[in-house]
Amino acid sequence: MGLTRLSLENFRIFDSAAFEPDPQGTTVLLGPNGTGKTSILEAVAYLATGRSFRGATRDALVRQGQVSGYLHGSIDQPGRGTTTVDAEINRSGAARLLINKQPAKTRSDLANAVTVTTFAPDDMVVVRGGPGARRELLDEALSALNPHAGPLLETVDRVLRQRGALLKQAKGRLSGDVGSTLEVWDERLAEAGTALIALRIDLCRQLRPEVARAYEALAGSTSSADITRLDYSPSFEGSLFDALQRTREDDLRRAQTTVGPHRDDLTLEINDREARSQASQGEQRCLALSLRLAIHRLATTHLGAPPILLLDDVFSELDLDRALRLIAELPVGQTLISSAVPLPSDVQATTTIHVNALRRHV
Repeated sequence: MGLTRLSLENFRIFDSAAFEPDPQGTTVLLGPNGTGKTSILEAVAYLATGRSFRGATRDALVRQGQVSGYLHGSIDQPGRGTTTVDAEINRSGAARLLINKQPAKTRSDLANAVTVTTFAPDDMVVVRGGPGARRELLDEALSALNPHAGPLLETVDRVLRQRGALLKQAKGRLSGDVGSTLEVWDERLAEAGTALIALRIDLCRQLRPEVARAYEALAGSTSSADITRLDYSPSFEGSLFDALQRTREDDLRRAQTTVGPHRDDLTLEINDREARSQASQGEQRCLALSLRLAIHRLATTHLGAPPILLLDDVFSELDLDRALRLIAELPVGQTLISSAVPLPSDVQATTTIHVNALRRHV
């Protein structure tokens, strides 16, 4: 899989820009901070996921003073020819995504067209931040690895929205109509949520040995002293349907669904210490990279070729030894690197693009 062309219009600081990266090798995007290097990688990732890896709202993606922004990508896929992905992002918050001119319906549709792995300084939030970042990590990986995950995620999101709307409408009172309708949503959420949780748990099982191997390689450890652990942590005990029944009164009072896959977490530990609060910054960064690298490896095995790799300014965040270990662990494939500093000599770039040359008007 390789991106052969990317076009941007009214996206972030770009009014219009286009470039053609090396579809098989390493393309380096060079430029000082603030010139739009990360925005280009963000555009590539948006075509694969329908969202910003920086956590930005759609409104923030549209160039100031404009109503809509547009992205176009052409991707060569082994045995499938060229796939095109187009995105229209409106300041109002709406978005439209097309694959070969046909609407993309789920996350898995996008991931099947173009798959990316992103390494960015903000990845630390997966370890340091709240459960939402860790759930998003798992769900993005599932969308790329499992064709059933995308529709399932859409179903869970839809049922949660509808159940939440009913809880707000009830205003804390359980009338007969509210109770019977809640029963329907509870059954639907229990069915879809249980299936999603099963996929997440299985993904964690596959990730454990890969994360351990990646952590050992990135940390430069030659012993078993550094032991990583990741476990899926549900927000409830027993069956999801029973949990929804038990928490119904609390849900009505708070006007929100308090248990389910949207409340679960991923527990991360290093040497029996909670990584979020007890690991050093170096350990946290190494674990965050290990999670991304583990997912990249799984996707490579699953797809038969590595996803497009996006490295956002990683060489300013890592010491040289760790940066070189990361490069050594990556499967061969298309890589896009943004950097404001000279790259290590071990990085063999086939194409170098100066981002300032892409910007026509700012």
